[in-house]
Amino acid sequence: MLKDFKQFLLRGSVVDLAVGIVIGAAFGAVVTALVTDLITPIIAAIIGKPNFSALTFTVHNSRFLYGALINEVIAFVSIAAAVFFFVVKPVNALTQRARREPPVDPTTKKCPECLSEIPSDARRCAFCTSEVRPAA
Repeated sequence: MLKDFKQFLLRGSVVDLAVGIVIGAAFGAVVTALVTDLITPIIAAIIGKPNFSALTFTVHNSRFLYGALINEVIAFVSIAAAVFFFVVKPVNALTQRARREPPVDPTTKKCPECLSEIPSDARRCAFCTSEVRPAA
């Protein structure tokens, strides 16, 4: 039973999940610091008010703290924008660059019968022996 537990723990998916959680927590701290230390002061410089938590209104002796909601919405939008522009867009650009197909070799063509790669000047396929037209 102990052997099975050890095998379970050392399975790739469990280790990958643990690494992902640790990296995610560290990344969350970086993004939070980015928003708190850079983006929020920029918003405060533009709007002139860095903290909206004091904004309230009262209806029948009930206080509504709509300023706290505004703070949380700004924090959410700022974090989402930071993740999108500083993580998602660059990673998508890198994966798009990595997926580019190599240029097609103009010295070969596909046989119309067996779809094998044959020289462009060939008049007969070396694999299925069917006649093909030479490239123009």
